[in-house]
Amino acid sequence: MTHAYAASDAKLAVQPMRDNARWERSFRLPAARKWLYELAMERTASRLGGVAIASSIMNASGARSAERAEIVELRAAHSGALVFKSCNLAGLEQPENLKNRGVQYFSDIAGELAGCGAPVIGSVVGASEDEFVEVARRLDRAGVQIIELNLADDYVTRTAAPFASYERLKALLGRVRGETSAVMAVKMPASLDRAQARPIAELLKSLRIAIAVCFNDLPKDLEVDLASGVAKGPRRVLSQAHAFHLVSDRVLDVVAVGGVSTGREAYIAHLTGACGVQVGSALMKEGVGALGRIDRELDELLAQQGKPSVADIVGQITFAS
Repeated sequence: MTHAYAASDAKLAVQPMRDNARWERSFRLPAARKWLYELAMERTASRLGGVAIASSIMNASGARSAERAEIVELRAAHSGALVFKSCNLAGLEQPENLKNRGVQYFSDIAGELAGCGAPVIGSVVGASEDEFVEVARRLDRAGVQIIELNLADDYVTRTAAPFASYERLKALLGRVRGETSAVMAVKMPASLDRAQARPIAELLKSLRIAIAVCFNDLPKDLEVDLASGVAKGPRRVLSQAHAFHLVSDRVLDVVAVGGVSTGREAYIAHLTGACGVQVGSALMKEGVGALGRIDRELDELLAQQGKPSVADIVGQITFAS
């Protein structure tokens, strides 16, 4: 189903904390290693909604980020932003892709991560507007820097139905914005009609929502010369992420999710407008080392092209005809 509208129109147990100091130590990178890593990879640093991130590469929600042990491993392996698995109020057993232990579990981990360097992105799902608001409030109080409202999943579109009308979407986003102080992001459904990018982007900007998380659904046959930043063929909208970038007015930051397993693919995602890139499949198949590998490959490409930072290539793609 394609979403389009006119602009006018059973609780899971939470494992108790036993040794806060031990968990805090497990989240921290050795100072020397962290300094050297960030110095080496400063080209790949970026900003999302004003929040500085040491790398534009990060995990997608749910990719090795559902359990405390997975989050510890992610944090130790990569100094970019860390995205929690999407959570609801009491936890879910079904659907399988949204199985989670509930917001209190992730709020506890967010508290442990406070002051550990990498920004934390809490991801929210819910079956109603009230649930979205309450989960976002709890993550906000726990100290996450960015709150991602996951409106992309079928579970959300069937229950909370945020895209049923413009007014319904505005009411949900407005309530969450009014109840939280963290930077806000909204993850768009893959089925969203690209023609709706402008009215939705204008809504996000009007509500002071700083980030749109969009699908990186680039054409499989896309040919891009990295040296010139030129794509073969006529000027056109290349992906959902690209569509939102084109109407962002440099006020709305775009995060591209999906379709990235190499530094080259990350480079092209940045060229088409992404300030950040979320990695899912490669992370699940390869393990946490995938993030560092993609980051290093991106860094090498930036160096080869004489680009001092990711910011120098964001949205800079042009077309051959």
